[in-house]
Amino acid sequence: MDAYGAGGARGDGVENPPADGPPADGPHAVDQVPSPRVGDEAPGPHPPGPPRTGVAALRLPYRVGVAVVLAVVAVVVCVHLGMVFLHVAPSNTATKRHGEAVEEWVYPEFEQNWKLFAPNPLQQNISVQVRAQVRTPDGGSRITGWYDLSAQDGRNIDGNLLPSHTAQNELRRAWDFYVGSHDAENRPSGERGAMSEAYLRRIVLMRLERVGAAGAGGVFERVQVRAATTNVAPPEWSDEEVSLRPVHRELAWWRVPPAEAEGGIG
Repeated sequence: MDAYGAGGARGDGVENPPADGPPADGPHAVDQVPSPRVGDEAPGPHPPGPPRTGVAALRLPYRVGVAVVLAVVAVVVCVHLGMVFLHVAPSNTATKRHGEAVEEWVYPEFEQNWKLFAPNPLQQNISVQVRAQVRTPDGGSRITGWYDLSAQDGRNIDGNLLPSHTAQNELRRAWDFYVGSHDAENRPSGERGAMSEAYLRRIVLMRLERVGAAGAGGVFERVQVRAATTNVAPPEWSDEEVSLRPVHRELAWWRVPPAEAEGGIG
């Protein structure tokens, strides 16, 4: 016979618990914890999130009101900055057309007694040009055509991500130095007049030598500098009319010292 009887008892007298039922009480009973199944867990409360602060803590109608107020303030600030900018800016088409509105906005509370820009900004293209009188190897003399040195600098700058300081400012500052130390009749107006002439003469001579203006065996005897000033064309929407015809300011012929004619410093 089997060790288990028909009644489900083992031979030692201990009943065998039913396979499908709970364990019988007794000294040999085993505490069995059923394995949890997916979906049997009771959902617990979600942890509270961080408290809302600022505008986000307001109700929707109040948030809309705050947004409208901020938008109005931003518009007013932009208008104010624009009015002050036009007030301190040089005279232009916008200030001529809306000057009365700008003054009504600025005066008297926001009056400015300082200038953000130069009182008369440059609205012209100034081109420095030079020509030379050359002594030829056969003893003759000839005068070259005009060389546009400013245009040469412009070509060196265009498309150059890192243009040199010389190409950008050397010639321009030399001409400004000359104009600032001479009157409208090209007469020196201070002690720096002679210095500005020598400085400008040496620069134009170096430029002429670079392009070989003297030719083979030629020697520079004299040079003459002039500036061609052309007004910048106004925009299409402006009713301002300016002349686009260049105006020339020709200086007297400068004799080239022998040392400078040979590439040195006179």
